[in-house]
Amino acid sequence: MITEELVQGAKQYLMNTYTRYPLALIRGQGTRVWDVEGREYLDFLAGVAVNVLGHCHPKVTLAIQQQAQHLLQTSNLFYTEPQVRLARVLVDHSFAGKVFFCNSGAEANEAAIKLVRRWAQQAGDQRFEIISMVNSFHGRTLATIAASGQEKLQKGFEPLMPGFRYVPFNDEKAVAEAVSARTAAVLVEPVQGEGGIRVATPGFLKACREITRERGALLMFDEVQTGIGRTGKLFAYEHSGVVPDVMTLAKGLGGGMPIGACLATDSVAAAFTPGSHGSTLGGNPLACAAALAVLEVILEDQDVLGHCARMGEHFLKALIELQAGCPVITHVEGLGLMIGVEVTINARDIVQDLIKRGILANATSERMLRFVPPLLVSQAEIDRVVLLLGEVIEARR
Repeated sequence: MITEELVQGAKQYLMNTYTRYPLALIRGQGTRVWDVEGREYLDFLAGVAVNVLGHCHPKVTLAIQQQAQHLLQTSNLFYTEPQVRLARVLVDHSFAGKVFFCNSGAEANEAAIKLVRRWAQQAGDQRFEIISMVNSFHGRTLATIAASGQEKLQKGFEPLMPGFRYVPFNDEKAVAEAVSARTAAVLVEPVQGEGGIRVATPGFLKACREITRERGALLMFDEVQTGIGRTGKLFAYEHSGVVPDVMTLAKGLGGGMPIGACLATDSVAAAFTPGSHGSTLGGNPLACAAALAVLEVILEDQDVLGHCARMGEHFLKALIELQAGCPVITHVEGLGLMIGVEVTINARDIVQDLIKRGILANATSERMLRFVPPLLVSQAEIDRVVLLLGEVIEARR
């Protein structure tokens, strides 16, 4: 099929839930992808921060092939080796004592929301509220849009699930004022993703930890987008040294395979008992085998995290230098290889112009560009993107 046939087929058969670019991708390798007409693109979107090791990494591909020859799916009524091994790796390299596996970030956050509510009820008090941040994004299920501090996500789905309050991001005083005897948890993204790339300050995260601990509430970190090396550490919370009680993962965990996870301390995880939560496909052998391969590469095979940190610093510096001579760029912010560029012109038009020049990125809003390339991206590839971004902006001035 050619692109136009796929576009028309999608219009006829798929629900209209995405604003898609007029591009049909057929193959990927490393940091590159190709469309059905054979055109090559440098991928700085990476499946929206999913393909942390790029496309078709040989170790991940081999792990999927080998697992597919043995067992794809059974049921969580039985034990499987890949699931137990993956849980152990996550526990060994984090604060957590237990893991629950699901299929996506939204499901991981649903699990976390249920977990903290059940934990609060079992503690014998009336806590049920969760404090989240303005412009936060936690998924598109009914509970997670209610948890997200963006009205545009919630419009048309009222009445929303009750029990969520929103405070400004990086505002310690607002959190202190919002947490009450009804508060079960405070929910924070260490770096806001869909709401625009905004990095939580270490002081803000420390304040959230101190406030929740003092008042008997839990601290939850949504690391769906920041986790698995994206910020130059395995988990973004490591930058601040602030340890949460609950953390959610997805996106990069499977390197392209759908998998999510909710991690918690032993004492909090104990609130879940048989029948209190579940997922038919969650933690299936195929997805867990892929995730194990991703973590093996990041943790054992090479200096992936150090490379990510260095490339992120170079990318950020190059964009700030571009900003100095380009008034269209008003703000550059990021951590590791999760970087946002705020502009005065339509960011979505810039994305379309970059696609024409062979670069894939996206816009989280009309004024915010997002770049989340694979962690193995090269300095030369970053320099090319910065050069072309400057050319695109200059052409639209």
